[in-house]
Amino acid sequence: MCARAHVQCMLCVVIAPTVSLGSVLANTAFRRLFTAQVVALVGTGVLTVALGLLAYDIAGSSAGAVLGTALAIKMIAYVGVAPIVSALTDRLPRKRVLVSADAVRAAIALLLPFVDQVWQIYVLIFILQSASATFTPTFQAVIPSIVPDERQYTKALSLSRLAYDLESLLSPVVAAALLTLISYHSLFIGTAIGFVVSAIMVVGTRLPALVRIERTASFFGRTTAGIRLFVKKPALRGLLALNLVVASATGLVVVNTVVYVRDLIGGSSSGLAIALAFYGGGSMIVALTVPRILTAITDRTLMLTGAGVVTAGTLAASVFAAVAPTALSGWIALSAIWAVMGAGTSMINTPSARVLRRESDENTRTAIFTAQFSLSHAGFLLTYPLAGWVGAEVNQFTAAATLTGIATLAAVTASRLWTLNGSTVTTSPAT
Repeated sequence: MCARAHVQCMLCVVIAPTVSLGSVLANTAFRRLFTAQVVALVGTGVLTVALGLLAYDIAGSSAGAVLGTALAIKMIAYVGVAPIVSALTDRLPRKRVLVSADAVRAAIALLLPFVDQVWQIYVLIFILQSASATFTPTFQAVIPSIVPDERQYTKALSLSRLAYDLESLLSPVVAAALLTLISYHSLFIGTAIGFVVSAIMVVGTRLPALVRIERTASFFGRTTAGIRLFVKKPALRGLLALNLVVASATGLVVVNTVVYVRDLIGGSSSGLAIALAFYGGGSMIVALTVPRILTAITDRTLMLTGAGVVTAGTLAASVFAAVAPTALSGWIALSAIWAVMGAGTSMINTPSARVLRRESDENTRTAIFTAQFSLSHAGFLLTYPLAGWVGAEVNQFTAAATLTGIATLAAVTASRLWTLNGSTVTTSPAT
């Protein structure tokens, strides 16, 4: 009960500042695209719950292995497919790309209830996540064009970050409520409807005309263009290292929170949702305050500070695993540590698109946003299995300590790469 009360207090603190972010919603194009994003995110979250139940129906006690493989397939699609699709669609209108991706996702969601073999889940999930790997970076690259003002763009980023965090908190609740009324198979239909609504919102949005891109490079050259720009630009090299900091914390939280709650402090199944709520709550609080913070300090300062906060959080998680405190003190400590890690990751994630925007132009923006999408998820291919395997085969202390080492090394690397050649001029505060 104490933990639930803390969650309620945290949500009260989060709600109030949203008023200051509302001004960006006066931008009709952004409001429509943001609505499309929110609807699609909720649909994806509900789909995740339904997929877990489907996997259990098909695979029984092996459902965990099925979902683990599906998660790996998702990351492979994000890392490998996004750059290829970006190169193939670089001359297509952005609206057409976004609507097509939603149409594919809706079709796959409608097919999932008819699945009766594990391999079919894998194939459909790969197609579904490939469509998501098309939609998300395209969506992110469009926003700077429709919200040109720096301050308003920062607010747009905060709202987008808030949407991701709320999705992780609310989608399981929405799914649980729906399951009291309908079967999990019907959740897939609801998900498909969400993607259709997202497509309708995109269709009704007026987007800037596509800048004509001259194809002087080969297909391989276009596929790797964004990655090569990351290597060339000091600020983007720093961001690349910071992505690994985020992946370290996210890997620990996503993979091992259930072990911390159930085994280390003897919590219940509902305790897992509460712990994740603190992580998401920490992230939301930072996302809501970023526009004000960035009027006083640079993106670089905030993001490197976030790297330090994440490292401190994973270190605290290591100590927590070694000490294994009692239930009450364990809940207090775990809630605080998870909130700190959530705040640290948001200090990096929320401003990152501002850096991408400054380091790109209309010709390179989609390539750079796609590269960020792909490269940031590549870190999860390292930290997810590392957190799981080391935690299971050795212990949770070693897993958290290993991720702390990776986060620390990545944070130090980022601070050195980003200052190279005086690159800090690209990250002045909003004026």
